[in-house]
Amino acid sequence: MQGIIGFSVAIAVFLIILILIVRNIKIVPQAHAYVIERLGTYHATWQTGLHLKVPFVDRISKKVSLKEQVVDFPPQPVITRDNVTMQIDTVVYFEITDPKLYTYGVERPLSAIENLTATTLRNIIGDLELDNTLTSRDTINDKIRIILDEATDAWGIRVIRVELKNILPPREIQDAMEKQMKAERERRARILDAEGEKRSQILVAEGLKESAILKADAVKEQKIREAQGEAEAILTVQKANADALRMLNEAAPSDRIIQLRSLEAFAKAADGKATKIIIPSDIQGLAGNIAAIKEIWKDEN
Repeated sequence: MQGIIGFSVAIAVFLIILILIVRNIKIVPQAHAYVIERLGTYHATWQTGLHLKVPFVDRISKKVSLKEQVVDFPPQPVITRDNVTMQIDTVVYFEITDPKLYTYGVERPLSAIENLTATTLRNIIGDLELDNTLTSRDTINDKIRIILDEATDAWGIRVIRVELKNILPPREIQDAMEKQMKAERERRARILDAEGEKRSQILVAEGLKESAILKADAVKEQKIREAQGEAEAILTVQKANADALRMLNEAAPSDRIIQLRSLEAFAKAADGKATKIIIPSDIQGLAGNIAAIKEIWKDEN
């Protein structure tokens, strides 16, 4: 009987030990880390994998995610250097690089980051005017990220980037900005219209210029061709006269024939509008002889 009782107790103890071992086997998932305390004091940081916790001695103080995290903070009132109050909300991207420092460095790390972001944002915006604030988002983001990264390094946090999500000026400032943008758009539209009209006039002027140049070239070409035609005509006439003289010289005409030809030429000239014709003496004598011959011929008939 005692043996059975002892065996049952041994089995119970074994089961209890087995249950304790199984319950204290921990598996850390990927991109996570566990901070372990032993008897209330930091003992170790468990990384991804299988781990065994000592019962009643070790305790998981904090489970930390090593993934990149995003925190969207509510709008914060800030005042610019030219005394304009606006609402700005920020988005902070960060990751935990040291689980131990993240666990023991600061109480409520996210709240600490939010307050640090708000104070840093107020300090930076306080040195800028409204226009610079609206046009310098990248500069503001970089300044906030650098300051936050340096301050949170002691908390085991690395700030990756900071983005200004919304910048909301007062309603009257927004109305003034909308009017300014409308006026700017109208000014640009007028400039574009003026440039288009200018370009159109330039194209018309260039077209008229090219047309005038082409017309002048055509007139020039016509005059050149007319001059060339006249020159060719003169050359043809001169060549014909030269050929006639050459043929006349080759025929060796007598003086009487030359005088008769001259007389015919003057007869043709007399048919014109000339009122006075001077006839050489030799032709006059020839004309007289011809007249005397005509008289004798009439008497004989």
